[in-house]
Amino acid sequence: MPKKKRVLFIAAAAAALLLAAFAFYYVRGREPHSVTAFAMGSYVQQTLYGYGAQQAGQDAYQAIAGLENRISWRRGHSAVGLVNQGAGGGPVAIDADTRVILETALSVSEKSGGAFDVTVAPLSRLWDFDTDPHLPDGESIARALSFVDYRRLGLSDEGVVLPRGMAVDLGAAGKGAACDAAVEIYKRDGVKGAVVAVGGSVGLYGQKPGGGPWQVSVRDPWGEGSIGVLALEGGFVSTSGSYEKFFEEGGRVYHHLLDPKTGYPAESGLVSVTVCSDNGALSDCLATACFVLGYEESLALLEGFGAQAVFVDEGGKITCTEGLRGCFTPGP
Repeated sequence: MPKKKRVLFIAAAAAALLLAAFAFYYVRGREPHSVTAFAMGSYVQQTLYGYGAQQAGQDAYQAIAGLENRISWRRGHSAVGLVNQGAGGGPVAIDADTRVILETALSVSEKSGGAFDVTVAPLSRLWDFDTDPHLPDGESIARALSFVDYRRLGLSDEGVVLPRGMAVDLGAAGKGAACDAAVEIYKRDGVKGAVVAVGGSVGLYGQKPGGGPWQVSVRDPWGEGSIGVLALEGGFVSTSGSYEKFFEEGGRVYHHLLDPKTGYPAESGLVSVTVCSDNGALSDCLATACFVLGYEESLALLEGFGAQAVFVDEGGKITCTEGLRGCFTPGP
C-alpha cells in the first residue's frame, strides 16, 4: 500500500474508533444508574444519569453517611450528641454543615412560633417512636415539656449553649439535609441529572432524560398507591404524614408528629403535608411545622420561606398552594 494511502487509512480508522468511543460515552451516559443503600434510618435511593454516575452515587452515599454521623442525636460522638452532652455548660463547637442545618431548623422554629421546635428531643425520647413506642403518663409529658423551648438555645461563633436538661433533635431536618448533601455531590461530579430519595424527602437535580419536568408521586396516606403527581423542574420535596410511625393504645391511634406546645401528637385535621422548596433541610422542617399548624396557619409560614405545599386532610380533601396548582395532577 502506498505511504499516502496508508496514512489516510490509519487516519480514517482512528476517526472511526474515536466516533465509536464517543457513541459509547454518549449512550452509556444516558443509561440510568440506580443504587439503594441505608442511612438516616431509611433507604437511600438514587437514580443518576450521565457519565460518572456510578462514582457520583457512591460519593453521595458517603456524604449522607458522614452527615448522619454529625447530626444524629442518637450518636454520642456526633456534633449534636456532644451539644446535648454539654447542656448546662459552656459553648460546644459544631462543624459548618451542622451549623447550617441548625440555623435552618432554628429559623423555622422561630417563624412557626414553636410549632416546629428544634429542642423537641426530650419529648421525642419520651414517646420513643423508633424503638419502643408507648403512651407516656401526663406527669412525664409535663416534665419533658419544661425542657422544650427553642428560645433558650444559644448559637454564637463559639458554638451552641443549652440549659441543663434540654437537647437538640435535628431528625425532622435530617432526611432533607441528606438530599442537600447528595445534590451538592451531583453538582461537583458533573452528572447530567439525578433523583435522590431519603425516607420522605426527595432531591431533584439537573435534566431529566428526554426533557420535561421530573415526576414525583405524592403517597396515598391510606394505602400503598399515590394521590397524585407533582411535575417539577428541580428542587426538593418533603412529606410529613401521620401514617409514617404510629401505634394504637386504648382504642386510640397516636402518631409521631408531636405538638411541642401540648406534648402529644398534633391534632390539626391533616394526615399529610408535602412541601416543595429550593432547600432540602428547609422543606423537611416546613413539612413538620405545617402538619402541626394545619392548613390555614401554614400559608403565611410557607409564603415567608418561598415554599409551596400539598395538604391532605382527614376527610381526604387535597389542597395545593397557589404555586403548585399547575404542577400537581390528582390521581384517580
